[in-house]
Amino acid sequence: MQETIVEELGLTDLPEEQKSKVLVNLLELVLKRLYMETMDKLSPEDQKELMKIIDEKGEPDRIEKFLREKISDYDEFVKKVVSDLKDELKEDIAGFGNAEEATKS
Repeated sequence: MQETIVEELGLTDLPEEQKSKVLVNLLELVLKRLYMETMDKLSPEDQKELMKIIDEKGEPDRIEKFLREKISDYDEFVKKVVSDLKDELKEDIAGFGNAEEATKS
């Protein structure tokens, strides 16, 4: 999966160390986006319950179980969030490349 992301974002020419850093940053970005989108999907009461579970250092399995109960088609929800973010990043990278070309002219 990591190689697919690297290829799709056009990062194959980066040195391995930089690829690793980019992937770590992407994972952090995905987690933040998932958190924000999840909170948007949950009712205020469910948000409080989720925060309580997290504050209690809830096991990841317990958190996932809670989210699966509260968000219908949870797997599809996660896939869509990741896919949308990936598409945004591709657009940003393409835009950055176009901006670089424009400044060279």
